Amino acid sequence: MLLEFSKILNDKFPFLKGSKLLLAVSGGLDSVVLTQLFKKLEYDISIAHCNFQLRGIESDLDDHFVNQLGISLEIPVYTKRFDTEKYASEHKTSIQLAAREERYRWFQEVLTLHNLDYIITAHHADDNLETVLINLTRGTGLDGLLGIPAVNDNIVRPMLDFSRETIFDYASTAQIVWREDKSNAETKYQRNKIRHRVIPILKELNPKVLNNVINTQNHLKEARQIIRDRMATVAEKALITEGDLIKINILEIKKLQHPKAYLYPLLKDYGFTEWNDVIQLLDAQSGKLITTKSHTLLKDRDFLLLLPSDKFAATENQEIKIDSSLSEIKTPVNLLFKNVQKTTSLDKNSIYVDKNLLNYPLTLRKWRQGDLFYPVGIKGKKKLSKYFKDEKLSIIEKQQVWLLCSGNNEIIWVLGKRQDRRFKASNETTDIMQISIYQPL
Repeated sequence: MLLEFSKILNDKFPFLKGSKLLLAVSGGLDSVVLTQLFKKLEYDISIAHCNFQLRGIESDLDDHFVNQLGISLEIPVYTKRFDTEKYASEHKTSIQLAAREERYRWFQEVLTLHNLDYIITAHHADDNLETVLINLTRGTGLDGLLGIPAVNDNIVRPMLDFSRETIFDYASTAQIVWREDKSNAETKYQRNKIRHRVIPILKELNPKVLNNVINTQNHLKEARQIIRDRMATVAEKALITEGDLIKINILEIKKLQHPKAYLYPLLKDYGFTEWNDVIQLLDAQSGKLITTKSHTLLKDRDFLLLLPSDKFAATENQEIKIDSSLSEIKTPVNLLFKNVQKTTSLDKNSIYVDKNLLNYPLTLRKWRQGDLFYPVGIKGKKKLSKYFKDEKLSIIEKQQVWLLCSGNNEIIWVLGKRQDRRFKASNETTDIMQISIYQPL
């Protein structure tokens, strides 16, 4: 196994050579063998051990064992005790998920504190199969079938090609000592049920099941790359990104033979799961929307608009009063108020007004139904709803527009869009004020 492990490191993980590695070691068979293999191959390693205090004296004995392992191998050992049950209760999560969150958060802290490069875990082929089966029971897409990734940012799992049986045989032959976690034999957790009741049957049906899964996943990775290449082409035609806003061109999506198959990879990272509702949104009336914990997907004419939900939250009742003594405001937009002697040509982010026509305090607010103004360059008045329609603003874009109004609620400026001519400085104006949107340094 040592020679095969060395070959895998050279072929698949050459970046580990010369790097400083932090090995996650529980004291069990897999992580102890991982440690011994890296030590024999003379890699620069340290050990990290988590004591979750879930098994009484057994947890403390594991802690002591790992410390002694580090001493015997002359490598640094970092340990930490966690109140896992308290964490799980406070965060309303399972013990398993709590332990995982605590473990990986602390590993990253150790990496930073001691200037290490990678976290190495001892996940193997049996763990990978368990993960695939768990994902299948929960419902999964292609990524779920790929199981445990060999590299995930700075977390590396170099033992995924080895079975638990191979690791056990190596440890027995090399007379490696490890600690047995008796809770692994229990079947109250889903993973353990699959480990002890399902996988043995699969191995009985086909002794090569682990290799077959690995081979299948290699094929799926190749298929995933084809999908990614195709999705990049589709995204180039169908997606427009404007800051936090993503616009999905419905007409381009409908040209595709299977729109749902393309919407899934486009939207899966934003928490959407009800794919039939997403598909129906393509033909829904404008204004229909679907929300997740993090994002809102809105139908607006020829586009699906995707925006973080906190950005989409309605703010039509929000008002900011601006006194005549203020020369600057910084929220919700950055505005400068400056007295000037004359007017010059400006862009859409600045206007000139006759200060004597202003009625203080000014108000900065969102638009409301029924709002109207007298746009510069247009005769007569115009409803803002009609102006927005003519400008082809989406529902979300309309929500993001701010109005600067005089004290009597007459619109002075649709910020960044159009000034109201009633307040515009003329050649006869003696008290000129420049109002500008600016970007803070």
